[in-house]
Amino acid sequence: MLSTVEPSDIAFVHCAAASEPSARSVHAAASLASVRSAAGRDFRIIDMHAHCAIPQAMALMGLNVSSIGGNQFPLTLAPDPTEVRLAAMDAQHIDMAVLSINPFWYAADLDLSRQIITLQNDALANFTARHAERFVALASIALQHPELAAEQLEHAVSRLGLRGALVGGSVEGKELSDPFFHPFWAKAESLDALIFIHPQGMSEASSRFGGSGGLGNVIGNPLETTIALSHLIFEGTLDQFPRLKICAAHGGGYLPSYAGRFDAGIKTFPQTYTVKLKKEPTAYLRELYYDSLVFTPEGLRHLVAEVGVDRVLLGTDYPYPWTASAAEHVLATPELTDADRAAILGETAARLLGIKGSSPSSHN
Repeated sequence: MLSTVEPSDIAFVHCAAASEPSARSVHAAASLASVRSAAGRDFRIIDMHAHCAIPQAMALMGLNVSSIGGNQFPLTLAPDPTEVRLAAMDAQHIDMAVLSINPFWYAADLDLSRQIITLQNDALANFTARHAERFVALASIALQHPELAAEQLEHAVSRLGLRGALVGGSVEGKELSDPFFHPFWAKAESLDALIFIHPQGMSEASSRFGGSGGLGNVIGNPLETTIALSHLIFEGTLDQFPRLKICAAHGGGYLPSYAGRFDAGIKTFPQTYTVKLKKEPTAYLRELYYDSLVFTPEGLRHLVAEVGVDRVLLGTDYPYPWTASAAEHVLATPELTDADRAAILGETAARLLGIKGSSPSSHN
């Protein structure tokens, strides 16, 4: 049973740059039509990495929507949130967005956590039910309370129709590989639910991230993802829960770019490996999923070469204005076949999330 949260309680914040169409938009539309023709089938273009907010839930923690972007990306509420959001999707030729909410509640106690998560998941379920052609959503969970988080995930997936959950890259100083979280991982595995790992930054390294360049974001966020995935591998979590479906934001951070050092490290310093793994560390990279937000065609080509084309999904990180040309990025990447592009643009996400149907032609 859904609560009385209204769909209008979902906030699509935005930056002006985030909704600007690409100058190559017309060419991209023609290229996408060509990919569909060559692949011999239609498919939805699905943005795996797209954020929203529930102001009513944020207020329970004394927060408001304007705090989401911090000083680097000041965000505002859209005047007509759904229409503005759909226009931004159409500008990037995106048929469907997978909505998720970055955790701000990991310090909340049990009762407050229940209130926040109930508000958010009911609002997400209501909204996506009303706009089923354009949106699906990942649940919020109170991962600081693993047994509760497992219950919330099961309710969200089994009763509310949400497609998995988003979790942070760590929880109040605990790594995701900590046995403390095993009840949640066990439930995620049993439900076959996709878990999207999104970094929350690395405040413990803030003294190194000062000065110019916004390093807390541009280095700190992908670094946290790198550390989180590394612990899941080396602490044996992926061996213990081998059927987990995990997708990592921002191309998996730095891990796919230097994973060879993992295998070399075992040979060079074997005494440091206290958990015996079932395979070489780099083999686990091809058991995870990654979004495509790596910015250059060479970066995407390299990610695909390291992890496999069937492990990469389109991602924009909307409303943060990282890209206004996510689909063009995939189309411009060398050495990808049309079948590869179709997989990255939407077919893999549709399979993982149980999304049925083809692209509404009016959106492309």
